[in-house]
Amino acid sequence: MAHATPVSVREAVQLKTCGVNPQCISFTNLTMESDKYICVRESGATNNVVIVEVANPLTPMKKPITADSALMNPKQNIIALKARVENENGVEDSLQIFNIDQKAKIKGHDMEPVVFWKWITPTMLGIVTNTSVFHWSIEDQNAPVKVFDRTANLSGSQIISYKASEDMQWFTLIGIAQGDASRPALVKGNMQLYSVAQQRSQALEAHMASFATHQVPGNAKKSQLVVFAQKMVQADGSIASKLHVIELGAPAGQTPFTKRSSELFFPPEFADDFPVVMHASDKYGVVYIVTKSGLLFVYDLETASPVYRTRISQEPVFIGAAAPSVGGLYIVNRGGQVLLATLNEAAVVPFVSGQLNNLELALSLASRGNLPGADALVMPKFDMLFNAADYKGAAELAASMSTLRNEQTIARFRNVPTQPGQSSPLLQYFGACLQRGNLNKLESVELAKLVLAQNKKQLLDTWLSEDKLEASEELGDLISPTDSETALKIYVKARANPKVTAAFAGRGEFDKMAQYCAAVGYKPDYMYMLQSLMMSNPPGAVQLAQQMSQMTPPPVDMGNIADLFLQRNMIREATSILLDLLKEDDPEQASLQTKVLEINLVTYPNVADAIMAQGKLTHYDKPRIAQLCEKAGLYVRAMEHYSELVDLKRCVVNTHSMDPQALTEFFGTLSREWALECLQELLKINIRQNLQIAVNIAKEYTEQLEIQSVVKMFDKFESHEGLFYYLGYFVNTCEDKEVVYKFIEAASKIGQIKEVERVTRESDHYDPERVKVFLMEAKLADARPLINVCDRHEFVGDLTTYLYNNNMLRYIEGYVQKVNPKQAPKVVGTLLDLECPDDFIKTLILSVRSLLPVAPLVEEVEKRNRLKILTQFLEHLVNEGSIDPQVHNAMGKMLIDSNQNPEHFLLTNEYYESAVVGRYCERRDPYLACVAYKRGKCDDELVDCTNRNSMFKVQARYVVERMEPELWAKVLTNDNKFCRQFIDQVVSTALPESKNPEQVSVTVKAFMTAEMPHELIELLEKIVLQNSAFSNNPNLQNLLILTAIKADATRVMDYVNRLDAFNGPEVAEIAAGNELYEEAFAIYKKFDLHVDAMKILLESLEDIERGIEYARKVELPEVWYQLGKAQLKMGTPEAVKEAIKSYIKAQDGSDFIDVIHAARHADMYVDMVPYLLMVRKTKKEARIDTELVYAYAKINDLARLEDFLTSPNSANQQSVADRCFSEGLYEAARLLFTALSNWACLTSTLLKLRMFQSAVDAAKKANSPKTWKEVCFTCVDEGENKLAQLAGLHIVIQADELDSVSEFYQARGKFTELIALMEAGVGVDRAHMGIFTELGILYANHASEKLMEHIRLFSARINIPRLITTCTNVALWPELAYLYRCYDEYDNACEVMMEHPDAWEHVVFKDVCVKLANADLYYKAIKFYIREHPTEMTNLLGVLQSRLDHSRVVALMRKEGKLPMVKEYLLSVQGANLTAVNDAVNELAIEEEDHVALKASIDMYDNCDQLSLAIQCESHELIEFRRISSYIYQRNSRWKQAIELSKRDGLLKDAMEIAAKSNDSSIVDELLEFFIETGNKECFSAALCTCYDLLKPDEVMQKAWLHGLSDWVMPFMIQVMRDMNSKIDILMKDKADRNEEKVNEEKERVAAEMNSNLYAQLMPAALPAYEGQGAGGYAPQQGFAQQYAYPPQQQQGW
Repeated sequence: MAHATPVSVREAVQLKTCGVNPQCISFTNLTMESDKYICVRESGATNNVVIVEVANPLTPMKKPITADSALMNPKQNIIALKARVENENGVEDSLQIFNIDQKAKIKGHDMEPVVFWKWITPTMLGIVTNTSVFHWSIEDQNAPVKVFDRTANLSGSQIISYKASEDMQWFTLIGIAQGDASRPALVKGNMQLYSVAQQRSQALEAHMASFATHQVPGNAKKSQLVVFAQKMVQADGSIASKLHVIELGAPAGQTPFTKRSSELFFPPEFADDFPVVMHASDKYGVVYIVTKSGLLFVYDLETASPVYRTRISQEPVFIGAAAPSVGGLYIVNRGGQVLLATLNEAAVVPFVSGQLNNLELALSLASRGNLPGADALVMPKFDMLFNAADYKGAAELAASMSTLRNEQTIARFRNVPTQPGQSSPLLQYFGACLQRGNLNKLESVELAKLVLAQNKKQLLDTWLSEDKLEASEELGDLISPTDSETALKIYVKARANPKVTAAFAGRGEFDKMAQYCAAVGYKPDYMYMLQSLMMSNPPGAVQLAQQMSQMTPPPVDMGNIADLFLQRNMIREATSILLDLLKEDDPEQASLQTKVLEINLVTYPNVADAIMAQGKLTHYDKPRIAQLCEKAGLYVRAMEHYSELVDLKRCVVNTHSMDPQALTEFFGTLSREWALECLQELLKINIRQNLQIAVNIAKEYTEQLEIQSVVKMFDKFESHEGLFYYLGYFVNTCEDKEVVYKFIEAASKIGQIKEVERVTRESDHYDPERVKVFLMEAKLADARPLINVCDRHEFVGDLTTYLYNNNMLRYIEGYVQKVNPKQAPKVVGTLLDLECPDDFIKTLILSVRSLLPVAPLVEEVEKRNRLKILTQFLEHLVNEGSIDPQVHNAMGKMLIDSNQNPEHFLLTNEYYESAVVGRYCERRDPYLACVAYKRGKCDDELVDCTNRNSMFKVQARYVVERMEPELWAKVLTNDNKFCRQFIDQVVSTALPESKNPEQVSVTVKAFMTAEMPHELIELLEKIVLQNSAFSNNPNLQNLLILTAIKADATRVMDYVNRLDAFNGPEVAEIAAGNELYEEAFAIYKKFDLHVDAMKILLESLEDIERGIEYARKVELPEVWYQLGKAQLKMGTPEAVKEAIKSYIKAQDGSDFIDVIHAARHADMYVDMVPYLLMVRKTKKEARIDTELVYAYAKINDLARLEDFLTSPNSANQQSVADRCFSEGLYEAARLLFTALSNWACLTSTLLKLRMFQSAVDAAKKANSPKTWKEVCFTCVDEGENKLAQLAGLHIVIQADELDSVSEFYQARGKFTELIALMEAGVGVDRAHMGIFTELGILYANHASEKLMEHIRLFSARINIPRLITTCTNVALWPELAYLYRCYDEYDNACEVMMEHPDAWEHVVFKDVCVKLANADLYYKAIKFYIREHPTEMTNLLGVLQSRLDHSRVVALMRKEGKLPMVKEYLLSVQGANLTAVNDAVNELAIEEEDHVALKASIDMYDNCDQLSLAIQCESHELIEFRRISSYIYQRNSRWKQAIELSKRDGLLKDAMEIAAKSNDSSIVDELLEFFIETGNKECFSAALCTCYDLLKPDEVMQKAWLHGLSDWVMPFMIQVMRDMNSKIDILMKDKADRNEEKVNEEKERVAAEMNSNLYAQLMPAALPAYEGQGAGGYAPQQGFAQQYAYPPQQQQGW
């Protein structure tokens, strides 16, 4: 039998089935930082990061993230991303860390390019750049911190690993580089080992390394080790592979670890293989090493001894991670497999001890890894060491093996006597166990006994703090007498619940006790605990009771607990407990609620009041509590609980015993009707005492009671005082007029005149008429309220009348002087109407003086024609220096009426209002009105007054002098029917009289604005032509001519000839603008403005001939320039030619752009050359040189053109060359492009000239894809294939241009030439994927025989999806299948090979099937093989065995009738014990009559339809199959059927064995009866022995006696007697032992009774009342006394 392998390997995840792109499964794209996550970065059309959780791979997480690298945190759902960015510092890597669960960024940083990074701890990243190594923590916001620089040996190496030791004091950096020249296939490994303590590095050669810790026997601390693997080429060319284990920084005083090294043996076929993954397992103490080719090495860490080697992956391995939970490691290969390799615990020790024959290593591995299988090896060695008195060795061996750490071993060490000068063997044993780790329960107790006996408890504290001892109740009992705190910790850890609760209760830590009990689900004996505390610690008892009340549900009846406290007269405590219990306000606790209130209402009413105030109890007996509250004097509480109005009225009158505020609040709970009834009851019983309370209540609940109802209530009791106080609360804010009136009425009646005055003054919400009438009728001695009402609501007349009639003149004076002087005019008017004496009125007016508004007063007096009464008042104001216009208006009116030189007043007084006084004068004297209006510039009033009174001369003079445009606009409007009379006066009188030029100017502008040209001409002729002071005024002359231009053009020429002072240029311009061109020409000529005159001739009169004549006459360059410009505008060839001549005469090149344009349009390049040469002398413009070059090219003067190009110039040669090229002037263009060195354009030009070789030469200089494309396409069209191919090679190397070249060739049918071009392109250095792909497509379409060779050579450089499409279209199936395999599309490859037999190859097909992702294709392939290749079926199934659903295969083969074809496959997969497979194998065995195979199948694989199989075999002709049927019946407990079948076949021995197995005595009896009936005595006797345990001796003897078989039953009876004697001996011995145990138990019981039940011995028969601190000194308990304070009286009994 083959030995089980010591290493188990299984596939944990298949990344391809998780949706990961197979092309992204590589070292560059995939990272695995721990055994929790695998992170794959997918790039392509869309960039994603796929996160696969190893424990749940079927639900990968895909994130749309673009990054160059992604790392998942080893423990948390945190991802680190790296991307290349460009910023102000150049090219850097941006590092960012995100929390995926919180969707938040943790931190980020930009730094120099990173070549490798890795999580070295769950909170720290290791970052490697080209020069240094950094650490970056996620626990702060700091930037990465530099740790060390890279050593020189890593220069040029690819970094593949960075690891840190457990204590973060050592780091290894691993890189690989190209191998030596002697062995290039073997990559070189370089390692840097850095020490933090020493701050230095060591360069080594190693391909992979790992850190580990190891406990050296006798050392207190573990040793820090580094393990690394080397594979180097020796000087002689051989390869040396070694594994090294070295200690790092051995602590002083400790035994150093011995350096170890061992050979790494690589098979010859793996000579160039090297390690890529290494992990040291702390669980087993072994080192795993995995190579790139999939070899797994397992070495012992302590001795570096090899344990096992095997190949675990056929695909290359590139990354791995530790699996600490199982003591193994994960690796990932290029095929997408994630493999888990770990030790096979059951097979390691047997393998090492047996196969490797290394007993020491086997024991070491078993002890370190707690591996099974070492017991048989350990015990003899332990006995040998113990017998040899090597107790230390025996102790270390026992400590390393869990099976030896038991009571027997301890007893053996305890029984060994201690030698003088040596430590106890038992202590040596415990010391070895402590060095190995923790002690078990038994060892902890035994060690504690030893230590406590030696009084060294501090050692126990140390071991407990280090968790070296296993907690137990026995250990706690040992320590409790000396250290209760430590004992409590041990009890808690050991879950010794009774001991824990007792300890917490004794310490008074009830919260902790409750938390502990809830945590462990333990229920202590609370009643016993409570009674004990009430005797020793009453506050603690209360605290415990409160804690119990908070439990849900309470552990005991809290009512009983309260009674327990009340029995001891502990009312406060009972109340506190009940309140804690009742805080949920449960209706079922109504009796307890009533109880807690009753006891406090009787003893402490204030406490009961405070409890009820909280409102937390709502289900008690309210009537009962109401009565008790009333008796206790808590009337408010009583009313709160009464529900009858009679009870409320009885209580509410006790206001002397109630808090007014509480009473007020209670009324808020009553209905409106009941509240009014109670208020009336208050007023009825004692209105004087309760009035204020009633008022306050009514104020508080006005909205509910309604103001009207309250007012009616106070009216009912005629309580004006109540109304006053009640309404006074609202009157300031109330808007109800009735309420305000009621308040005024009540206040008046109780004499609160000040309040009446205040409300009438401040309130706006009362009926003024009603209040005025009420106050007048009330005739209050103080008239101020009435004054307020009348003054605010305009009742001044009524007020004045009331006061005058009631002889209250003092209030009239006070009102006018102090309250509202502005109302004095109305008061004066009313007094005048009442015929009050003038002296009183004058005195009243003078008493106010300046405060009196003059205008209203004058109006009032003027209406009554009594202005004279104001004379003294007005004179007094004027004498005081008043400048009030109203005063002076009134004064002027008086002077006008009295005719006391009013004109002097109007001219000299500067304070009156002209409009007011003028309007007053119009009815009396219009002239005085004009004087007043003129003084105040009242334009509208003056014009209106003069129009109505025909005073046009005054009006004309005023308007001219006023010089106001707006006034002129008003009087010169057509709507003014007096306009003509006004104009006549202006022309004849007002303007001739004026000597002010400004007045004349404004007047003229006004006529112009009014658009009266004829009147204006009339006016101007009179001024300008008639020798006035303004005759030579240029402005007026200009205006006259301009007005004539607009109004009468016939006069213009006359005015031009007669006048000389006008502005010629401006006038001429205006004349020209009005199409008076001859007049304008005359003006320009008169003022020698020849250029302007020429413009008139050319532009306005359009007379070129007169212009030529005029130019010859004046011979000025400017004039020739104007003429040339006009000729140029004509545009005819003759005109352009003459224009060029005129420009030459003018020597002016300013219009060269227009001239060039016109000459180009007229195609007059010959004439343009001299012009451009002339212009070039004065202007250095690029445009000029450019046009000159173009002109040379246009007239084909190539010699002069070439000379010009060689001379200095600023021409835009490129644009000219482009124009020449576009216009077909290729020779000129060639010269220009050559001069410009523009090889691309020169190439195009040479192609146009059919100079192909020269064009190729030029293209080489241009060297641009566009140029080469043009050369290529042109040569193709012209048949120059060699030149076309030469050019094409320069194009196809540009991936973007390849398609256009291909399409061009194919569109012209040049397939052979295109293939030749692509074949040539494949050989160039810059050949890219597109060339190989395009060549493959061309082969597929036009040369299919070459395609397979092409794709075999260049499959890695072909765009496979594109070529797949082409092969599908042209039906190249072998090539298509090959492409699918190259692209890892194995499903499609399989389908192609099945659908197209010419693409099928058996070996290839098997390889493809192994890699299929779609499981349905397995069965489709099976059908294909059944149909096409049945002989290869077994081979195929053997390959697919691990991937098939065997039941489905069986069903498929049975359906196809080919089940025997797959017998070998069925036998190989029967180990899965599937029903379908087992049935199929059994069916084949029956068909082949192979009973041995059938029996073996049934024994090994029972998962089948056994009963159907038994029935089938029962009727088989071969007896062995019938025995199998009986055997199946036995397995299914169908004993009778099995026996009947055996009896039928004569297999009586089988029948007896079956009966014995059935364990059924009835079946045995039937079989015995059968033997008796058949007379088979031998079988009867044999059956008795076979079924001995199932038979009763008496029944057997009876059967034997009845049938004469006594002799045959004798062997059975002998055995019965022997068994009976043995049982009797055992019973006797057991009885003697039990008697001895009873005696011992009785002794132990007596001793225990003496020490047990200590609480009962200390407790009296009845619990006495607790005597606290006494009255007044009781400290309230927490949770109750903070809310309620008890009165300091003596506690009363309950």
